[in-house]
Amino acid sequence: MMLFNLAIVVLIAMFFAHVFEKVKLPPLLGMIAAGIVLGPYSRQMFESSLSPGLLDSIFISDDLIKLSSELRTAALIIILIRAGLGINKNTLNKIGKQAVKMSFIPGILEGLTLIFVGHKLLNLSFVESGVLAFIIAAVSPAVIVPQMLELKSRGYGKKKEIPTLILAGASVDDVFAITIFGAFLSMAIGQKEDILKLFMKIPISIADGIILGALFGFLLLKFYEKLHIRDSKKVIIFMIVAILFNHLESMNLIPMASLLGIMAMGFVILEKNEELAKRLALKFNKIWVLAEILLFVLIGAAVNVSVVLNAGVIGIAIISIGLVGRSIGVWLSLAGSDLRKKEIVFCVVAYVPKATVQAAIGAIPLSMGVPSGELILAMAVLSIIITAPLGAIGIKYTADKFLEIHE
Repeated sequence: MMLFNLAIVVLIAMFFAHVFEKVKLPPLLGMIAAGIVLGPYSRQMFESSLSPGLLDSIFISDDLIKLSSELRTAALIIILIRAGLGINKNTLNKIGKQAVKMSFIPGILEGLTLIFVGHKLLNLSFVESGVLAFIIAAVSPAVIVPQMLELKSRGYGKKKEIPTLILAGASVDDVFAITIFGAFLSMAIGQKEDILKLFMKIPISIADGIILGALFGFLLLKFYEKLHIRDSKKVIIFMIVAILFNHLESMNLIPMASLLGIMAMGFVILEKNEELAKRLALKFNKIWVLAEILLFVLIGAAVNVSVVLNAGVIGIAIISIGLVGRSIGVWLSLAGSDLRKKEIVFCVVAYVPKATVQAAIGAIPLSMGVPSGELILAMAVLSIIITAPLGAIGIKYTADKFLEIHE
């Protein structure tokens, strides 16, 4: 039954994506919209009027929802592998300084802005406001990275490697946001947190992720050289290794940014064997066709539109003010670079979308008994509804207007 349900969901999502593309909107918005329409929260509205069999056929089934987190993670791993297989050493040398700044300055400025605004406008304590702030402050690699890869493939901003700058910074941004969120959450539920130790953990996590990812990538390449197998099998092995690597982070053996390490695997393979990297990238591009649908549909399914009503106009104002803080952070990060004002405006817009982290951790404060947990969840959902469409549409139109195209 789940297989049939999956087929129906994918078919409807493809239809939504096609309709959105026809009206000049990013197809991923159609997929997110399909997820909202077919998700469990929409299903509840029809439970009294439709038979269970029909509900299970049309709406996303409970079995599929249970796998939602794992499927989203698998899709995110695929897109980060693709990103790693497309970033070489020369590109990193060109964008390195700005990418480092973009990885933490915008997110931290947005977070600090949201702490102050949340405390003043929502009457939250500073600790609870910090929990809220660093849930919202994380950008969405799931939305940003695929669009940057598409722009790269079409030659947009290639001369200055602007799409690569964005995807590299966005991939690290979440490490800071999630780590700081964890500290505020611990304080909110009465646990003591060593703040200095926490901030030391961030660079260690990044370094461990890159070093171990590079090591895994090197070992994977040596394995490929020893064992002559088809590229399709190499892709399967790459995915298994990346999933195992991602699982290492959840075991908490050492602090490690696993998603960054997965990109490092692709980077090492590209540096050591460019021809193999290109062949693997082509295979992953084909897998992404289905993975993209699942990722964005399941992000949409995590959105409870009715919860957003709890946040109201004040919620919209808070998220907007937070984005102003993030935008200032992007300008500061790129000040003194060779980017023109129009290109910096594109970078500001590209750093707007939120979805992945908010869908994954937005409900955690509520489940752990934080007094303002329901409000925090509503704000997290609202941030997805506002910024994912705004950012996706903005990226599409500002890329066309503000970025140069190089073949």
